[in-house]
Amino acid sequence: MTTVAELTLPTDEFALAATFRRLPGLEVRVESVVAEGPARTTPLVWFSNVAPNDLEATLETDPTVEQYRQLLENTDRTERLYRLRYGESVDSVCRAVYANGGTVLGAWVVDDRWTLRLLFPLREELSEAVSEIEGEDVRVDVRRMVEAGGEDGLETTAALTEPQQEAIAEAYRRGYYDVPRAISLEELANELDISHQALSERLRRANRVLASEQLEGAAGEVATD
Repeated sequence: MTTVAELTLPTDEFALAATFRRLPGLEVRVESVVAEGPARTTPLVWFSNVAPNDLEATLETDPTVEQYRQLLENTDRTERLYRLRYGESVDSVCRAVYANGGTVLGAWVVDDRWTLRLLFPLREELSEAVSEIEGEDVRVDVRRMVEAGGEDGLETTAALTEPQQEAIAEAYRRGYYDVPRAISLEELANELDISHQALSERLRRANRVLASEQLEGAAGEVATD
């Protein structure tokens, strides 16, 4: 069942981390992301609200950026389009998306968080991609998900299973949903004596069921904040 999801990641754990730290007013808009085989991604990124010399000096020292090249400048010179080549730390996250059949539909930054809009042919592939991203020690949240193909455009969900109830209740009690989190997913998994991946899957499924109850209208969007 085709799934479109929006994932968020902290800017300090993903692409352009050092650049955002050094240029806090920087605005970024990703035009497209192209995969060069399984190991490389080359996004086309519009940068604005920054002086060109400051931007390139910062990109030069950003460990998440391996190469950069300016391609275009808009007519009023407020935005400049660059082609980037990411370093290994970012490529590992992108590989998790591509290796599981995902496509990047868009990406942007708001309030120190990247939002990635992704498409997967199957929901299970989204689940695997998120697990692999978490395996890279990147905090990822599934904020919104739309599934096509089910009744009214949304897959019917069942009640929480007993393991899902236990996982989400313990996660809530121990502060996993607090901001900032009081306990990591790995620590919580150790306390429940299950694998990191199994706990991640249970929480995602539980959040999916609970969020579906809050749907309004017929748009079929699922909020998992």
